[in-house]
Amino acid sequence: GIFFTRRAADIPKEGRWVAQRYMNRPLLIDGYKFDMRVYVLITSVTPLRVYVFEEGLARFCTTPYEGISTKNTDDVYQHLTNYAINKNNQ
Repeated sequence: GIFFTRRAADIPKEGRWVAQRYMNRPLLIDGYKFDMRVYVLITSVTPLRVYVFEEGLARFCTTPYEGISTKNTDDVYQHLTNYAINKNNQ
């Protein structure tokens, strides 16, 4: 699962984990966090040859962003753009 922590000691010792730094002041659209996926194919580095697929994907949170605090770290609907999570928000 996904969780927030401020201390490395809170991360379970067993299992495999991916860690990333949380951006407390993200770019917002109408007050909502979002992420964008742009699909790119690099066929050559020298010379650089890059193809960008015409369609991409934008995902949004379903609760307005207030900044992370001890009061709202469990509100996944304002912090995570994951569709599988946000489809359940009422």
